[in-house]
Amino acid sequence: MITAAEYGETSWELSVHVDQKHSEESMKFKLRVKGDLHIGGLMLKMVEKIKAPQDWSDHALWWEQRKCWLLKTHWTLDKYGIQADAELRYTPQHKPLLLQLPNMKTVKMTVSFSSVVFKTVAEICRVLNIRRSEELSLLKPPDDPSKKKKRSKNSPQDDIWDIDLLSGGPGGTGPMYSKTMTATYDPENGMPVSATSLWFGENPLADCLPNLPPAELAKMYQPLSLIDKAINNAGWLDSSHSLMEQDIQQEDKLLLRFKYNVFFDLNPKYDAVRITQLYEQARWSILLEEIDCTEEEMLMFASLQYHICKLTVSNEPLDRSNEPEIDEVEAALSNLEVTLEGGLTDRILEDITDIPELADSLRLFRPKRLTLRPYKEYWFVFKDTTISYYKNKEMSNGEPIEQFHLRGCEVVPDVNVTDKKFGIKLLLPVADGMNEVYIRCDNETQYAKWKAACILASKGKTMAYSSYKSEVKSIQSFLQMKSLAPPPGQAAPDLDAMDMNAECFVSPRYAKKHKTKQLTARILEAHQNIARLSLVEAKMRFIQAWQSLPEFGMNYFIVRFKGGKKDEILGISYNRLIRLDMSTGLPVTTWRFANMKQWNVNWEIRQVTIEFDQNVSIAFCCLSCDCKVVHEFIGGYIFLSTRSKDQNQTLDEDLFHKLTGGQE
Repeated sequence: MITAAEYGETSWELSVHVDQKHSEESMKFKLRVKGDLHIGGLMLKMVEKIKAPQDWSDHALWWEQRKCWLLKTHWTLDKYGIQADAELRYTPQHKPLLLQLPNMKTVKMTVSFSSVVFKTVAEICRVLNIRRSEELSLLKPPDDPSKKKKRSKNSPQDDIWDIDLLSGGPGGTGPMYSKTMTATYDPENGMPVSATSLWFGENPLADCLPNLPPAELAKMYQPLSLIDKAINNAGWLDSSHSLMEQDIQQEDKLLLRFKYNVFFDLNPKYDAVRITQLYEQARWSILLEEIDCTEEEMLMFASLQYHICKLTVSNEPLDRSNEPEIDEVEAALSNLEVTLEGGLTDRILEDITDIPELADSLRLFRPKRLTLRPYKEYWFVFKDTTISYYKNKEMSNGEPIEQFHLRGCEVVPDVNVTDKKFGIKLLLPVADGMNEVYIRCDNETQYAKWKAACILASKGKTMAYSSYKSEVKSIQSFLQMKSLAPPPGQAAPDLDAMDMNAECFVSPRYAKKHKTKQLTARILEAHQNIARLSLVEAKMRFIQAWQSLPEFGMNYFIVRFKGGKKDEILGISYNRLIRLDMSTGLPVTTWRFANMKQWNVNWEIRQVTIEFDQNVSIAFCCLSCDCKVVHEFIGGYIFLSTRSKDQNQTLDEDLFHKLTGGQE
């Protein structure tokens, strides 16, 4: 029998604030508890004391000082380390959040503030009907007091869309969204279980928004240096922690963006919303000059935007794909037939034994060598992943003047279709940095073959690889889009035919360089090359052209390398790391993920160490953000490279957290 005195010694008063779902005011209660009381028992005591007839099933306890959720209801107060000075909050786990989508439209939706961000993003994507949620994440908007005017930048679009109202609203037991807003997916392969084309037709997120007037666009435009881009990257949320743990409050605004630039299995049949939002993210990155492109490329992107706007306004029937419908069962059977007959194996063996070569007369320029004639003609031979060049064709049986080993190099286009300039810039890795080499081709066909071979060789693949031909075709179609000359036999465009302001389709800086009439003429000329594309094809072409830009998919961070005396820029892409000089922005060294053996983070001194083949090791500290952001980018890209269409399995979330999670 415990006496009153003993009871007083072993129990204490605990303060708990209670948030109600539809009320801003919180109630405060004091409960007398003991250390061996488990969290579930504490919540039961709370509900009994409140005596309010409502559904409390979505509520959970949040510990203010420690910034953590108490979700393990079987744990006791002692096990969590909760004592009398603890401030607990009994609050809903699902709260409203403002999300700016890639198309710059802001939506309001109820999301989980207690799940890790990886799961919260998956929940958001399920509601918006975007497949492959692992490619997206949440980003805090850049915090810059000098951009106060930008608050009004979204005024024409800032009518906030309430997704909960559109989808029937969250149910009484948490976020039970209406089935009309959510496609049901097959857990095996991630495909929608039923044909969802009708659903796509009703989804406004699958439609492109009209381009903003030039004056509105000019307000949003903010020139970004490499340092600005690096600072913006610090805003990515930690996928392994919840929103509340990262100081996100209800009705805060976050940006939903494609974070990892590897868009797996883009399928027009199932991905109407995903393709549109991806197109929108690409479009805004071009218009706001978040990614660099040439004048010729800017016009090509402008013509595609004009074409897409035209088709959207004219309410083109929902033609999701021009390709003939293939019955999925038939396709699976034909694949099985090929496999059983061994056709695929034969093709692979043929590829291994018969590796194609390229041999052509091309021109070479080495910028670091003093010479009066910049470009000099040589006989070039491309074999395996190596380029050799000779004085002339007759001497190609002897020793080459020089060889370039392309594995791990950077391939940068140096092209102007209008001026018939077809160049390839190679940045070759050497011990102390990168060597620059320029190769000039005579025509489009030659350029497409050599550039495709260089791209594959940089990844350690030869021209025998199955994607070589498709790479050549892709480069040729890209060059055709960039051509501003109208196709043969086609009249010059009528300037009055364009009923939209041409300045809407280019960046404000570029619009200032040209008169509107001149800009209109050039966009209409470029448009003639793509005028026959369907709406989905045009969006896909835009995405592919965006992906082919040299800077595509590069995320920048300010770092200090171990032993270094100055700050430098580290660029992280889907397949490589690049060390850049901060003052010039030029690449110094490239390291490929394919050559990475392991990476570690020393969480005490916040230092990332990476080991590569051939005893190459680098170590750096992040200055523009927490090293966890860089660690998550590297681990995330490694994780995404493990995906395969042949894998009949759900996404391995545990593997993602193993590769990206920090030391707790």
